[in-house]
This record gives sequence, C-alpha cells and structure tokens, in this order.
Amino acid sequence: MSARAGIGGSSNYVFRFFALARASVTQLVRPPSHSRRAEAARRSARHVLLLTTITGAAIIVLMYALDAREIGLMPPRGTASLWPVRILTDFGKSAYVLWSLAGLLFAVAIISPRLRGTSQSLLLRLGTRLQFLFFAVLVPVLAGEVVKWIVGRGRPFAGGEANAFNFTHFAGTEAYSSFPSGHAITSFALAFAVTAIWPRARVAMIVYAVLIAISRLVLLAHHPSDVVAGALIGVAGAMFVRYWFAARRLGFTIRHDGTIVPLAGPLPGYLKRVAREASAP
Repeated sequence: MSARAGIGGSSNYVFRFFALARASVTQLVRPPSHSRRAEAARRSARHVLLLTTITGAAIIVLMYALDAREIGLMPPRGTASLWPVRILTDFGKSAYVLWSLAGLLFAVAIISPRLRGTSQSLLLRLGTRLQFLFFAVLVPVLAGEVVKWIVGRGRPFAGGEANAFNFTHFAGTEAYSSFPSGHAITSFALAFAVTAIWPRARVAMIVYAVLIAISRLVLLAHHPSDVVAGALIGVAGAMFVRYWFAARRLGFTIRHDGTIVPLAGPLPGYLKRVAREASAP
C-alpha cells in the first residue's frame, strides 16, 4: 500500500512539475496585456535613445583620446601581484552569473510542485523575479557576442603595440573580440536588473559593476571604450527585458506616466516559511 502511494505521489509530482514549467514558459511568450504598455515603450525608448547618444559620444572620444594611452598606464599583462583583480573580474563572467541564476531557478522549479496555496504562490513570484534576472543578463550578453563578431576589435595586447584602431571584422577569435566588454555587459545588466527589482540595492550594484569594469582595464583585457560600450549594451538590454516583463504584468507594473515599477515581492519571513514547508517530510 505504501509503495503504491509512493508511486502515485511521484507521478503527481512529475505532472505538477511539468504543468508549472509549461505555465512559466507560456506566461513569458504570451501577448502583452498591460493597458499602459505603449506609454512604457515610449518612455523606455526615450531613455535608451538619450543613453545611446551620450554613451556613443563618449565611446568616440575615448577611442581617439584615451584608449591607446590607457594601455601604457596599466601594469604589464601577466603581473603576478594582480591575482586579486583576476579573482574579482570573474564575478562579472557571464557563464558564472547565468549558471548561478539558472541554478536558483532550477531549485525553485524543484521545490514549487511540493507546495500548495500561498506558499507555492510566493515561491513562484520569486521564480518570476529570477527569470527576469536571468533573461536581463542573457539577452544583452547574446547581443554583445554578435557585436563582438561583427566589429572584431583587437584587445589591448593584440598586435604588439598600443593601437586603438586594430580591427579584423568577423574574425571570431578571442584576441579580436574586445568591443564590447562581455564582463561589462554582464555586470551592468545584472546591476540594472537587481536595482529594478530591489531599488535599495542600487549603490551596492553600481559599485559592483564599476569594479568589474575597472578590473577589465587593469588586466589589459579591454580598452576604456570597450567597457563603456558594454555598459550601454548591458543596461539597454536589461531595460528591454524589463519592458517585456512589465507589458505582461510579470514582476512589474506600469504607472500612468509610463514608469515601470516593481511589484511587491515575497518577504524574507515568508521565504523562510516556504523553505521549512518544502523540507518538511
């Protein structure tokens, strides 16, 4: 009797798991439904246009005025004392960030079918926010990889001399994938996304993103204009994903003036209760 109950419970769990997974995918790709999505689209477009104009001008100035000079200001590539910077810079590596977020999403997916009612609803709301963080990083990272391949800019150490205009378009090699900085894309996209959900984390996330960008310069992995371009792509991509979620009423809502604001998320106390229920026999 207990064996049959165990088999039935296992089958029910698998059914609920795939039902929740299907519902999660469906809500992400469904048509937008928010009545004020047009206002949000116009507001976001204005912000992206302004950001692109200012940042684009900065990139051009940096390429002509600072990029080549900055190479001589940094320690020689491979300097042993830079090991702390090498550790720091890995916190902006897209693979590490995305796999960490994917792991958290997988944990939510495994636990959710075991819960019912309010507890499950709270955990799924957390899952929606984790989905936003994941795609807010993934989308600009993929866009950045395409730009890297097209531009084919040589890294500071490529070519044997300080040359800010060393390009081999469509090269597809590591030495010629300097523009934009992938670490800058990841760190600034993550900083924007986390701040979009939890505004109180703004200062900490800005410091995180800036430190990652600086580490890429110190290690002579990128030119200054590369990290600025990466910051632009990261923020713009995360803004696009935020609009996508808000237009579908997922984790965000839209005010009358088109401002996108986060919906109230699960409180730590509720999450602790959910964890206890999930671990209970």
